Amino acid sequence: MGQHETVATSLADTVREEIGAALADVDADLARRYPGDPGTRQPVHTVYVPGDVFTADTVREWGDAALAALDEHAPDAEAFAGVLGIPDSLAEPVYERVRAKLEREPVEDLRIDFEDGYGLRPDAEEDAAAARAAALVAAAYRDGTAAPCTGIRMKCMEAAVRDRGIRTLDIFLTGLLAAGGLPDGLVLTLPKVTYPEQVTAMVRLLTAFEKTHGLSSGRIGFEIQIETTQSVLGADGRATVARLIEAAEGRVTSLHYGTFDYSASCGVSAAHQALDHPAADHAKAVMQVAAAGTGVRLSDGSTNVLPVGATTQVHDAWRLHHGLVRRSLARAYYQGWDMHPAHLPTRYAAVYTFYREGLEQAAARLAAYVAKAGGDVMDEPATAKALSGYLLRGLDCGAVDIAEAARLTGLTRADLDGLAGRAVPNA
Repeated sequence: MGQHETVATSLADTVREEIGAALADVDADLARRYPGDPGTRQPVHTVYVPGDVFTADTVREWGDAALAALDEHAPDAEAFAGVLGIPDSLAEPVYERVRAKLEREPVEDLRIDFEDGYGLRPDAEEDAAAARAAALVAAAYRDGTAAPCTGIRMKCMEAAVRDRGIRTLDIFLTGLLAAGGLPDGLVLTLPKVTYPEQVTAMVRLLTAFEKTHGLSSGRIGFEIQIETTQSVLGADGRATVARLIEAAEGRVTSLHYGTFDYSASCGVSAAHQALDHPAADHAKAVMQVAAAGTGVRLSDGSTNVLPVGATTQVHDAWRLHHGLVRRSLARAYYQGWDMHPAHLPTRYAAVYTFYREGLEQAAARLAAYVAKAGGDVMDEPATAKALSGYLLRGLDCGAVDIAEAARLTGLTRADLDGLAGRAVPNA
C-alpha cells in the first residue's frame, strides 16, 4: 500500500469524538490514581531505633557492629558464602561489596521510633526526646552523616495515644524547620491504621502544618503500616488497602507490612509469626495489587530472630534472614525491616546476590529488546520496563556499577530511566 494511499472507513469522526468525551473523566482518573513509578530511589531496608536510644552516632555504630559481626563469624568471602549458600562465582564480589557498603552507607533508611519500640513515657520525656531527635537529624543532614532516608514513627491515630502522637510529630517537624528546613529524605510512618478516616486525619494534620509554615501543599508525605486486619479487610467485607491509599490524597509514599502486629491480630501463635506465614502472604498480596501502578512502594516486615550469641547460633539466624530476604525479593518486595546490626550483612548479601546473579541475563535481554535483535525470548515493553527497573535497583543499592551496566547493555542511566518509565533520574 502506497504511503499516501487512503483507506476506507465507516465511522464518522463524531463517533470517535463522542467516545473521547465520554472517557475524558476516566482518562483523568487513571492519570491521577496510577501515575507509575515516582522515579526516586527506594531503600532496600528500614532500620528502626527507639527514640531514647537514637544518637548522632547511630548509623555509624550500626555499620561498625555489622562489620564486627562479619569479622567474628565470617571473616572472609569463602566462609560467608558457605554459610549462606552463595555461588562460588559471586562469593568474592558480594562479600567485598557488603563490606564496602557497611563502611560507606550501612543504613539506607532510618526510623526513629516513638511507637512500640519506645512505649508510653511521661509527656515531658517524650517531648524532650522528639525535640532531641529533630536536632540530631538536622545536624546529620548538614554534616552528611544521615542515612539517605530518615524520619520518625509516631504513635497511631487511635484515641488512647492520638494526642501524644500528634504532639510528637509536631515537635519533630517544628524542630527540623527551626534547624534549617525539612530534609529531602524525610520519612514519616503512621502505624496501626484501621480506618481510612485515620489516614484522612493524618492528611489534615500535615496540611495544617504546611499552611502554618508556608510550605507547599503536599510537601510532606508519609508511610502507612499495614499491621491490623482492618487495614486489609474492613468491617463491611470490602478490601481496605486501596481505600487507605485514596484517603491519603497523593501523600502516601509506601505501605509497610507489620509482621508481628498483623500476625497477632490474625490469632497466629508467637512461634509461627513470620514473613512467610500464609496470613502474611495474603496481606501482602492485597497490598501489592492495591499499590500497583500508583507510585506507592511496598516494604516487607522483619524477623525477630537475632544473629547473636555463639557462631553456630549467628549462622542459623543469618541463614533464616538471608532466605526470607531472598523470598521477599522474588515476590517484588524490594524493601524490608531490619531489627539488629548483625542483620545488615545478610540483608546486603541477599540483595547483592539477587541483582548480580541475574545481571548478565537481564542486560542481554534488554540490549536485545532495544536493538530488536530477537533471540530465544521475545520480550514486550512491559518486560523491558521490568528489566530496566531491575538494573536500576541494583545500581541504586550498590550491587551493580554504572560502568558494568553500560558495558553489558550499551545503555546510559538516562536510557534505563526512560525504559523503566521513571519520570526523573534517581539522585
